[in-house]
Amino acid sequence: MEKFTQLTGVAAPLKIMNVDTDMIIPKQYLKTIARTGLGKGLFAEMRYREDGSENPDFVLNQAAYRKAQILVAEDNFGCGSSREHAPWALLDFGIRCVISTSFADIFYNNCFKNGILPIKVAKADLDKLMDDAERGANATLTVDLAKQEIRGPDGGVVKFDIDAHRKHCLMEGLDDIGLTMVKAPKIDAYEKKHAADRSWL
Repeated sequence: MEKFTQLTGVAAPLKIMNVDTDMIIPKQYLKTIARTGLGKGLFAEMRYREDGSENPDFVLNQAAYRKAQILVAEDNFGCGSSREHAPWALLDFGIRCVISTSFADIFYNNCFKNGILPIKVAKADLDKLMDDAERGANATLTVDLAKQEIRGPDGGVVKFDIDAHRKHCLMEGLDDIGLTMVKAPKIDAYEKKHAADRSWL
């Protein structure tokens, strides 16, 4: 998993409440278990028209936001089914951070396991960040995980809370497998001792 320490990039404003995982990645894209290639299906039903052409009104199809790395979203982002394809699609598109006032629990947990930082902020702070995001590519946000702050283009700072263990895992690039591999020397030592103590097994 790629480390997340500090990210400076364009933030796309998604002014929609209750964005569920089917909106993030529609069901027809769930046939694969590969984590790559899903970016093309991200928000597919909003990004594309019925004939497959792009919907120019959707934010990620606008020139200023085509390479957005941060998503500023309204309340209750990631609700609905528990599909892990949702964070996979965001990451494959290039989104490394989602900022909202609240997230569905399973989606929130899945983000951390896939290298995406979901940040919860107060409504007043979200409004400020949404205003920054609506300025387009000329205004970028900086997300500093070490300092737990978001810095806006005008020097404004929004602080955020995060669980210490999750922060450590993101900064070190450790998913569940990575956490286990950190303990590999201890696991190997235990296995050798176990084999020696119970040689008859």
